[in-house]
Amino acid sequence: MSTKSRITKPIFENILPSFGSSFAFRQFNEENCSSLPYWHCHPEYEITFVSNGRGKRQIAEHISYYQEGDLIFLGPNIPHLGFAQEVYESHYEIVIQMRGDFLGEDFMTTPELADIKQLFERAKSGITFYGHTKWVIGEMLTKMTQMDNFHRLIELLKVLHLLATSQDFVPLNINHVSAEVKPQDHQRMSRIFEFVEENFKRQFSQDEIASHVSLTTPAFCRFFKKLNHKVFTDFLNEYRVARACNLLAGDAEGISGVCFESGFNNLSHFNKQFKLVTGQTPSEYRRSLRKFVLSSSPA
Repeated sequence: MSTKSRITKPIFENILPSFGSSFAFRQFNEENCSSLPYWHCHPEYEITFVSNGRGKRQIAEHISYYQEGDLIFLGPNIPHLGFAQEVYESHYEIVIQMRGDFLGEDFMTTPELADIKQLFERAKSGITFYGHTKWVIGEMLTKMTQMDNFHRLIELLKVLHLLATSQDFVPLNINHVSAEVKPQDHQRMSRIFEFVEENFKRQFSQDEIASHVSLTTPAFCRFFKKLNHKVFTDFLNEYRVARACNLLAGDAEGISGVCFESGFNNLSHFNKQFKLVTGQTPSEYRRSLRKFVLSSSPA
């Protein structure tokens, strides 16, 4: 997929808070990598810590690179790629995603949180942190993986305070006008994505998914294209290709197995859609992954 098409067609990602929590907290590593969706946006703010390795930041029209891991704070509804998407050095990734009002509509108006409120405003243009701040915050986020929900919330407030008062940052100056999503539209999109996640391996019609979200088929098509800037069929193919990429990163499945496991029922169609999305055939994609891993391995 070209940079231009990624910029204009982000997938709307549905994010649910962690169980018993007001925000989402996830940790990924090479065995449990964050690879879906590829080019996406969501109404939550996002803190991402990549522990190690070289990588690329692609956020709206902004492209830059990092060395030795990264710490990013990104505002809502800004299209971006996963920040550890192409990192092949040994690493882990911690992602926190939260709504601006995750602690209540009036919480940010308290005087003690004035600096954090300003941090949230600056995050709307994207921020990357470096030096001492990056490693201190990275250690705090890593320790949060072992905490219960209450202490994790307290630690998150400490993290936000340190980010808000740190001087070790660079604004990414992202020039992007984000589109707000109405709560009822977000709920309907959530149901659509849940349906796709549960059913992508089988064949289903747009009539079926339209009925699932209580819309006529024409109304469903208009609704989906309005929120995602693409037709549902293109989204579904990209979702299945993203699943296929994740499988191709391993060695267990052959190409035909990856085809059917990711929801395609025809190898020729799979190859065509895969190349349309990634610019490579499945075999070329797998070979390029292996070549990159070998070239990135220490001598």
